[in-house]
Amino acid sequence: MLDEGRYGSVTELAAGEKLERGYLGRILMLTLLAPDIVEAIMDGRQPAELGVHVLREGFPVELGEQRAALAA
Repeated sequence: MLDEGRYGSVTELAAGEKLERGYLGRILMLTLLAPDIVEAIMDGRQPAELGVHVLREGFPVELGEQRAALAA
């Protein structure tokens, strides 16, 4: 929606989709996860301690640092 130009900002997207701005920001952060970490989660191969509660706390943007921090 943002990439298609339907909304000009995250704030507009949140309002248009009736979502809280902070919640949407946290969800959009997940798009920065390394593809192999996403794949592991989708396949159920992530470490047992790697749950939504951990991802909500934030994670490094650099992929190598993600792998080290999230032990995936």
